[in-house]
Amino acid sequence: MRDHNKAFCRLAAQAFDCPGPVYEFGSYQVEGQVDYANLRGLFPGKTYVGCDFRQGPGVDRVEDVTAISLPDASVGTILCIETFEHVFDVHKAFDEVFRVLKPGGVFLITSPFNFRIHGYPDDYWRMTPSCLRRKLAPYGARLSGYQGHVNFPHTVMAVAMKSPVAADFAPRAERFRKNYVEWNAAAERDIPFTKKLRKQISLLYRSKGERHFVNDYHHADFILDTEPALPLAKVG
Repeated sequence: MRDHNKAFCRLAAQAFDCPGPVYEFGSYQVEGQVDYANLRGLFPGKTYVGCDFRQGPGVDRVEDVTAISLPDASVGTILCIETFEHVFDVHKAFDEVFRVLKPGGVFLITSPFNFRIHGYPDDYWRMTPSCLRRKLAPYGARLSGYQGHVNFPHTVMAVAMKSPVAADFAPRAERFRKNYVEWNAAAERDIPFTKKLRKQISLLYRSKGERHFVNDYHHADFILDTEPALPLAKVG
């Protein structure tokens, strides 16, 4: 769990009406992240079930996201935060999430792109923003985007709603986008001076790609897709 992913979840929970019950797949809190990676408090008053393929901190129920043992249309909101890169049958995972979501249900997802290989238990995939957008095509409305440099983002992310789509999805999406961009701007301003100085010095010997990664780390952009089929609207 990285800071921007936690901010993504918090701001999405505030901007969108995320129905219960809430299920998180990939809820195991790895060493050093216990409590910090706990997202339950973002959904007060709603049943929250943490799922992972193994027991441990943050896990209420052992589940395989590629074969979820829940009935069709039984879950209100699903979170997969930096999870799908660890799922080998990732296409099946997308299908299962869609299957168990209720009509009007919400799917929150983030996944790393420019990030080190890391294994819980292993690391298989990187999705481009276009890939994530296409995988969410079955949903009635999608706000998909990325953070980082436009050609080499460090994270892709999305909020998707299964049809029927709430009439206010678009204004809520704009509210979320605005708040997320503002959070990133504040996070960049709050970097300690010494760290900013080290960053500027390090740019002298970094490659062009590394300079883009450092300078654009807090840049974010999103695309809103809605149903019925309308011209694609770039938000922001």
